[in-house]
Amino acid sequence: MQRVDGAGAIPAHLAGGIVALGNFDGFHLGHQAVVGAAVARARAEGRPALVATFDPHPIRYFKPDAAPFRLTTLDQREQLFAAAGVDAMIVFGFDAELAALSAEAFVEQRLLAALKVGGVVTGEDFTFGRARSGDVNALRAWGRARGFSTDAVAPVRLDGETISSSRIRAALIAGDAETAARLLTRPYAIEGVVQHGDKLGRTIGYPTANLDMGEYLRPAYGIYAVRGRLDDGRVLNGAANLGIRPSFDPPKELLEPHFFDFAGDLYGRTVSVELIDYLRPEAKFDTLDALVTQMDADCARARQILSSHNPA
Repeated sequence: MQRVDGAGAIPAHLAGGIVALGNFDGFHLGHQAVVGAAVARARAEGRPALVATFDPHPIRYFKPDAAPFRLTTLDQREQLFAAAGVDAMIVFGFDAELAALSAEAFVEQRLLAALKVGGVVTGEDFTFGRARSGDVNALRAWGRARGFSTDAVAPVRLDGETISSSRIRAALIAGDAETAARLLTRPYAIEGVVQHGDKLGRTIGYPTANLDMGEYLRPAYGIYAVRGRLDDGRVLNGAANLGIRPSFDPPKELLEPHFFDFAGDLYGRTVSVELIDYLRPEAKFDTLDALVTQMDADCARARQILSSHNPA
């Protein structure tokens, strides 16, 4: 699996590939259908299978002050694409130059001149180019004229509704980790490097691994049953506070997982924290004893939930 800058010429061994084109934030069931169609056509035609994504997300470029909304980082998407059988991830840096390209210029400069595509696969509702002037019908027309195939994949529906990143974000904001996981086909995971904190947790018997939320969407603040995946492959069960820790001063937004029966040093290591189930909202406690009593109950409930939730 390679990561390639979409602004430059593609390596020769990846030229002529079938490229799945889209944002693919979250890489949910609908995105998986698009990428799966690209991989299938690529394998049938003996071509490289590529995925092209945009970073930063166009929304971040046009609305730089928008609240954090990302479901995945580039690193997470790269891992997910690789698991789907993709040969390379193409990253289009979304900047002023790309935003100014007309739909035709995007096809000519980025898809043909840079990537030398043999085919393009998108969702039926995909738009591209300045002011979203290009759509699937226009892409098909250019494909016929310039000799590349074009496939459009219909939206995927679950429970009578179209699967979308917006639907997943709404579920997470509502604290519905289970629905988000069904749409994603895996638990929502926040990945980061464990940083030093004020170490208050260890003084009350609950040491935590502190992660900054960065550009990730903020799910409902509260306590979650979580599963951690370490950079050495180990999988740990735990409970986490996601929010501002109202019982401590000053408030500070963090994801703070406490991993059960684990005593190792995680500082500076990359940890992926999967939100398995939402236990309760954040609350402020008048005494440390009351806080610890509630944490005991939270951890007991999290252990029970995780005992019947098999890791993938």
